[in-house]
Amino acid sequence: MRICLIYDHVFPQTIGGAERWMRDLALRLAESGHEVTYLTMRHWQPHEPPSLPNVRVLGVVDAGRVYKEERRTLGPPLAFGFAVWRHLARHGHDYDIVHVASFPYFSVLAAGLARRGHGYRLAIDWHEVWGRAYWRRYAGPITGTVGWLVQRRCIRLAHRAYCMSHMHARRLLAEGYRGEPVVLPGIYAGPVQYSSSDEVDRSLIMYAGRHVREKRIDALVRGFARAQEKRPDLRLELFGDGPDSGRILGLIRELGLGQFVRLEGRRPEDEVASAMTRAACLATASEREGYGLVVVEAAAHGTPSVVVEGPENAATELITDGLNGAIAPSARPDDVAAAILTVVDGGARLRASTAKWFDQNAERLRIERSLELVAGDYEAANPQLASKGASSPSGAVT
Repeated sequence: MRICLIYDHVFPQTIGGAERWMRDLALRLAESGHEVTYLTMRHWQPHEPPSLPNVRVLGVVDAGRVYKEERRTLGPPLAFGFAVWRHLARHGHDYDIVHVASFPYFSVLAAGLARRGHGYRLAIDWHEVWGRAYWRRYAGPITGTVGWLVQRRCIRLAHRAYCMSHMHARRLLAEGYRGEPVVLPGIYAGPVQYSSSDEVDRSLIMYAGRHVREKRIDALVRGFARAQEKRPDLRLELFGDGPDSGRILGLIRELGLGQFVRLEGRRPEDEVASAMTRAACLATASEREGYGLVVVEAAAHGTPSVVVEGPENAATELITDGLNGAIAPSARPDDVAAAILTVVDGGARLRASTAKWFDQNAERLRIERSLELVAGDYEAANPQLASKGASSPSGAVT
């Protein structure tokens, strides 16, 4: 089949669960013999293009400044949406399936509009679905209301919907989706390699992800500082980058934590995995998660996690207190500190139960079953597609 995947970010040029899922989906579909095109923004320098074997990666527009402080800017998503529409208007007949990440929505509207006359099937990944109240809190009363209305328009397009959590599947239905969304079992594609006790640094806490306001890294740093009052040996390593990195660095200096908290920046996957292997605990104070892939990644190394309870945080679906981590009741420093200390003090016992939890839930955590469901949906939507001839993908990056 001829498949077009669309997302304005691409891994590893940008870091996040959605781009890792899209990257892994592209690679597995290509390995299965499908012709795969990935439309995205150009987040790379000409001499450092993304490498996805047997996948044609098209950078349809320059990335520009995607974030301004803690919020996404409007210009780049609009430009990307227009570029997607222009590409599909010209080349939509080249695809049997167009599979789009929902956010930032303009590319979804473009794919829905360009579908007329081409007849491709539309699939949408709903990593998150925001209610009207959250939209207004995120973007203000006017812009937030407009964003919510645009989201609702996308939801009402005829399409196959995929969700990464039950929370967002329920919200999708509540916001007007006319169908039954598919909750994907899991999206983890990495290795399972539990660390031995002598590999673990019992003083090391780590964070991996984007540095943006909704991740609340400042709350994590303040919670770590409170935990260190009781455990002075504790250290924190922050992986990733983003528009909030400068503010976080300022907070670290303000609290006098320069010797104990390190900003590691964006590092290769193997270095992040190595840190997960060594860490006593993965910790995040994120306000909003569509799934929480980093929690699964940590568990695949036997490393328990700390997450924070909240109405927008689907990562709490992945944690059972005392079994594979701890859920802080709020992002207040005392609550985050208590959760960190609980996990660190859990030691070898908690690491063993975390590894056992991953083993028992591997089928719903790993990507294979989700890929089977998506590929099966593609073929079931139009069985004769499987018999169509398809030329070999060029693998070119432009």
